[in-house]
Amino acid sequence: MKKYYALETNGSEADIYIFGDITSWEWFESDVSSYTLSKELQELNKDIEIINVHINSYGGEVAEGLAIYNMLKNHPAKVRAIVDGFACSIASVIFMAGDERIMNNASLLMVHNAWMYTAGNAEELRKDADDLDKITQASIEAYKSRVNISEDEIKELLDNETWILPSEALEMGFATSIVSEQLTDQVAASARKALFNLVKRTSQAYPEPEPKQTYEPEPTTDSTPEPHPEPPKENKPKKFLAALFR
Repeated sequence: MKKYYALETNGSEADIYIFGDITSWEWFESDVSSYTLSKELQELNKDIEIINVHINSYGGEVAEGLAIYNMLKNHPAKVRAIVDGFACSIASVIFMAGDERIMNNASLLMVHNAWMYTAGNAEELRKDADDLDKITQASIEAYKSRVNISEDEIKELLDNETWILPSEALEMGFATSIVSEQLTDQVAASARKALFNLVKRTSQAYPEPEPKQTYEPEPTTDSTPEPHPEPPKENKPKKFLAALFR
């Protein structure tokens, strides 16, 4: 059975699929650990130029996610991170490893502060709270390396456990592009080219009529009036297309 987490190669590109939890204990076939991913990255052919990281994950362990983020960010190949569904929690930090960070139109990021289960006396709980602030700061540093908003604004997003739409991610710098926008641009360019070719073919099919030569008739004694010459026929298709591009 094919794992939901997998690394595949195709020529000069490698594809990583993180479609499950990010954890140190890989209980399910969809789980991924930093150890497993590091071993597979080490085995990649040296000719690999691009690593495509496909993400659909609710997140997981911060330590594992930070390790994956740093391994990808420090890899000599270009990293192209793609959100195919959700990139939540520490998975959104892994997304920041991408030199290109692409979101599908129907995808989401979710960011929040680190948290843990804990027990102890007041001093131990205060220390845990201070430790969590520092753990969260590591993720903030990853976001800061990519986004165009301030650290205070990042912290506000984390405090509010914020879901981020692709358009918002693009505006704030979490993402560099949205798949649907790329497709729209391609379709628009194709339509413009098709319309231009239509204009060209129409102009060739309906050339401008040759202007008729006019002359002054010689005066005659006949009382019958001379017929007026017919006006040239109007090239309506060409006139319409010319008006369209005015």
